[in-house]
Amino acid sequence: MFVLAVFGGVYAWLQYDAHGPSAEPRTEFTANNPPAGLPTALTVGQHLHWSRCTSPPIARTGYDCAVMKAPLDYRKPRGRTIDVALIRRKATGPNARRIGSLVLNFGGPGVSGVSGLPQRLNQYKPLLDRYDLVSFDPRGVGATIPVRCGKTADDTGFDGADACAEHSGAVLPYISTAHTARDLDLMRYLLGDERLHYFGVSYGTALGAVYAHLHPSNVGRLVLEASVDPTEDLDEEQVSQVKAVQAAFDRFAAHCAARIRHCATGDGPEEAARRMARLAGRLEKKPAPAGGGRTLDADDLAYAVSDHLALGTDGWPTLAKALTALIDHNDGRPLSEGADNIGSADRAAPPRDNSRAALTAITCADSSLRSGFERLAKDAAQVKAASPVFGAAWSTGVYLCYDWPFDGERPTLQVNAEGAAPVLVVGGTGDPTTPYPGARHMARALGDRVGVLLTAEEEGHGTYPQNRCVSETVDQYLRTGRTPAPGTVCRGSMS
Repeated sequence: MFVLAVFGGVYAWLQYDAHGPSAEPRTEFTANNPPAGLPTALTVGQHLHWSRCTSPPIARTGYDCAVMKAPLDYRKPRGRTIDVALIRRKATGPNARRIGSLVLNFGGPGVSGVSGLPQRLNQYKPLLDRYDLVSFDPRGVGATIPVRCGKTADDTGFDGADACAEHSGAVLPYISTAHTARDLDLMRYLLGDERLHYFGVSYGTALGAVYAHLHPSNVGRLVLEASVDPTEDLDEEQVSQVKAVQAAFDRFAAHCAARIRHCATGDGPEEAARRMARLAGRLEKKPAPAGGGRTLDADDLAYAVSDHLALGTDGWPTLAKALTALIDHNDGRPLSEGADNIGSADRAAPPRDNSRAALTAITCADSSLRSGFERLAKDAAQVKAASPVFGAAWSTGVYLCYDWPFDGERPTLQVNAEGAAPVLVVGGTGDPTTPYPGARHMARALGDRVGVLLTAEEEGHGTYPQNRCVSETVDQYLRTGRTPAPGTVCRGSMS
């Protein structure tokens, strides 16, 4: 599936470190290349006032938050402004070795960076000696002009396109990836960096690549990990993705048959598909109890299994046990709760989370596909036929934008970044969410001598920092700017 706000900026003077005394005063960086076309009030006249974060609770110690003012519409830069919420964890290394800020996007679209940075800090801690780690809530997400698509203006759920238009129609045309990429350039300048250093995962690779296209001369060290495919439109992406998650399930089923006693999916992929079809039919008629008054139906089954597969081989033992509980005992709790813990299932969203609405709104702001219902029915049938286990659930994705009240920008991403510094693109050969061919296509589409592909022979969605070779290669690039040799492959669970 789509894997898929509080506050940022930098002073040009010495700043008191609210987290405690430091061995040496901290020197803030200053950039001299503000984004073109913006009023000075938003560039040289804007200083982001960092203070202790008040939300989320996990960020109240050790983090700074701030708000960045940005134009709602970059075509009218002197018009209405919005507040972009940012969060920062300061670098721990000496000033002389600090490179600048590393801006992080954790995917989605619809994932909050303000909530995400404290949750994922341990993955990026090795980089804290050289970088401030900075993240943010993109447009439409969390605290940055959050999209509202529920039954009321305060409802963070998703009640369809009409509800989005009613409650958020004034902002829906301005939350595309291209608009957020322009926010990134203003953020870069206010953070004091002449060039943007960036680490994007999954959907975050789309954001980073669009930034490189729009601002090639400002590209610093960009990592695009678990890359999306910029050559595919929304319908093509659904077919590629459902084939990839089916292939990952087949590899799990083969492992389960060979290595796990009394494997719930039987003696291999073909038998697994038959058993999963019977299970889906059973759950369609009567969903299984999943704890806390919840139930698990056929679509929930598909999405929960894919969440486990996104963990790679680490998720296989848990998935095998959860499927045994569901198939043999009609107990959906282990599968459902496991997906909750992974964090990508909608049912795991915090009460004030608007990720489902934001995902739909940003996707439809990006994609110009508005097929008629007859064409969509054919597309849905194609998706369904592409996977015996996941096709039915994934086929509804083709309808995501069919009644969206605003036009989208383009059929596919525009990412050519000729003249930019080298961009490191990382792809896992067993990725069930952003299939590996997408990483190859991204590296090629960025342009000659721009996109540099690093291949990891790994299961799961994302390989950093799980794969040691990938981690060492990415960290070296971010610390030194040196890219790996063309054709570099990191061995892993699929080797």
